[in-house]
Amino acid sequence: MSHPSHPPLPDVILEPLVRHALMEDLGSHGDLTTRTVIPPGTRYGASLRAREAGTVSGMQIARLAFRLVDPALDVQVHRPDGTTVSPGDVLMEIAGDAAAILSAERVALNFAGRLSGIATLTAAFVAETAGTRARITCTRKTTPGLRLVEKQAVLHGGGHNHRFSLSDAILIKDNHIAAAGGIPAVLAAVRTQASHMVRVEIEVDRLDQLEEVLAEGGADVVLLDNMDSATLAEAVALNAGRLVLEASGNMALPRVAEVAATGVDYISVGALTHSATVLDLGLDF
Repeated sequence: MSHPSHPPLPDVILEPLVRHALMEDLGSHGDLTTRTVIPPGTRYGASLRAREAGTVSGMQIARLAFRLVDPALDVQVHRPDGTTVSPGDVLMEIAGDAAAILSAERVALNFAGRLSGIATLTAAFVAETAGTRARITCTRKTTPGLRLVEKQAVLHGGGHNHRFSLSDAILIKDNHIAAAGGIPAVLAAVRTQASHMVRVEIEVDRLDQLEEVLAEGGADVVLLDNMDSATLAEAVALNAGRLVLEASGNMALPRVAEVAATGVDYISVGALTHSATVLDLGLDF
């Protein structure tokens, strides 16, 4: 169901999300149109096809949508999550009760189109890093309630995941530094209070701040925020491989190759999840 390098999540984790979306769409009385015009017992086959080129994500979720409406539906996935597709490619075939297929159609397409759009945009960013050490990673700028599946879509596009929530790791940003009294103060607090199992990242936007971090110790990763490419290259030289470096701040596709060439380890891109365009998919009987 998924690209071999990214095994699918257990269905039981995704079911509540898909079930909620189906309940939102079906309302209090179900699919009124289908109940009115489709004779009971009508059986049909349908194909979910790509209408434009891209990278697929959301096939596991689309399959769940159809099967939650009717477990008897025969759902065959032909293009698993993480694969590239061309216009006209059949991604999935569904056979069985026509009313059930129609009732699940929109939820399945909403998820698959949205997630495939994220995977496709991620793949475009990843392509720009070819030949460098840089990895593309997402952020927490996700659609509320959809973070898990949107971050899965980033993986399907060849990207990497940043933290999933505020409880995953320590990420000290500029406002934390200001409120706590400076870089030495926040890193000292980390050394005395944080678990040894928790990784620590700290944000800087100037080279003198990076020097402070390197001198103070206590961080694993430094987020280089809103630096131009020349400054990023200086930061890489100054760091000399001691800490993991992540470039961040308004990363656009035309600039990514230049940033990757500076030698940073990661490039975080909020646009992967907050600005991806839905991939055009269609379901045809």
